[in-house]
Amino acid sequence: MFKYFTTTIGRLRLLALLEGISLLVLVFIAVPAKHFAGNPDWVRAIGPVHGVLFLLFVFNALQAGIEQRWKFSQITWKVIVACFIPFGTFYIDYKILKPLQQS
Repeated sequence: MFKYFTTTIGRLRLLALLEGISLLVLVFIAVPAKHFAGNPDWVRAIGPVHGVLFLLFVFNALQAGIEQRWKFSQITWKVIVACFIPFGTFYIDYKILKPLQQS
């Protein structure tokens, strides 16, 4: 568990997980509660949290790319683009970040 806090890739993987979970909560709980139950409180609470996690993921992806000396054309751009695709952070964690951390 400590590997998520001590390495750059570990922190990026943790942020990917948190950003993906916040999007799940936003899409499947907060937005339906707003539109079907007329309760916008969840969106007001989760929306900014998701936004902050999204920005932290982007900045940490750039930082990891610089620190790990990733070629931008091979790894960094894929990681950054993945966060713009819904639930792409889960995919990028499984396909790119997890193998990089294990090596």
